[in-house]
Amino acid sequence: MRVASMSSRFLDACRRRPTDVRPVWFMRQAGRYLKPYRDIRAKYSILEICKRPELAASVTLQPVEILDVDAAIIFADLLLPVEPMGLKLHFTGGEGPRIDNPVLTSADVDSLSISNTDELGYVGESIQLAVKALAGRLPVIGFVGAPFTLASYMIEGGASKTFLRTKYMMYRDETLWRRLMGKLVDVLGNFAILQVSAGARVIQVFDSWVGALGPDDYVRYVAPYSRALIERIRGTNVPVIHFGTGAAGFFRELHAAGGDVMGVDWRINIDQAWMDISYRSAVQGNLDPAVLFASIPEIRARVHELLKRTGSRPGHIFNLGHGILPDTPVDAVKAVVQMVREFKP
Repeated sequence: MRVASMSSRFLDACRRRPTDVRPVWFMRQAGRYLKPYRDIRAKYSILEICKRPELAASVTLQPVEILDVDAAIIFADLLLPVEPMGLKLHFTGGEGPRIDNPVLTSADVDSLSISNTDELGYVGESIQLAVKALAGRLPVIGFVGAPFTLASYMIEGGASKTFLRTKYMMYRDETLWRRLMGKLVDVLGNFAILQVSAGARVIQVFDSWVGALGPDDYVRYVAPYSRALIERIRGTNVPVIHFGTGAAGFFRELHAAGGDVMGVDWRINIDQAWMDISYRSAVQGNLDPAVLFASIPEIRARVHELLKRTGSRPGHIFNLGHGILPDTPVDAVKAVVQMVREFKP
């Protein structure tokens, strides 16, 4: 499928077209730092919110109304696709997501389903509700996890500091690793297309754990699958944002895997990152989320410095270098939006 384009400063920046002011949105802009979200979370689990479209759409729209950002990102979790694949997902207090039946053997990979993505239709319904409520004012961003990040969660059974099980499979059984990654490309590609069909006008691919790798391992074991996924999504005619955390040491290789927009974390200066890819994509980022705890004058100095670094070249989307932290002052986030809007080069 291919979708018709809509007009917005955010979408223009994704295509490296000039905009009146710099577009701004925030990763994890719907989250615990907002009281309306905490009120909902007091009654429902993360999975319950994700699976009840009216709740997910409501949470998606909260930061649009509170912060006046230039895009909404659908409230979901990047691990949702593991359930229709046959894995048992749950969230534990303080520990985050856990998978009870991790993928460790050839039989485990064989048993993973790639044909049940329609079970994720509740995410599409959430997007439809958000799109209807926004009535063309702003685009909705959909998202998927990148194949490496999903694979590492599925193998480790949750978050990891060493990624030893993941690398064990990569190094000891490359054929098995490639079978798993191929299945993930199929599932994630279909999931992204489902979101575009529902009205998402951009898809962000999150490679949250890719910083666990070195450049050569990324190129050999991961890049072909990220590239295949991104190309599949781009076939729908929507821009793809490709964001890898901790990938400053191989940003060029990350860019070579694809992306109309490259998300930049705070570990590299954004002007250096943009120059490293010869300005061939738009860039998004990259204020350190912890800066939002500083004084307003310090925040303003950091925001202005970032905007000066990216200059007048079209194609910069202001964002953080990762998600908003849970205890972030709401007034600081609002102030950043106004600082970006009012900035004069």
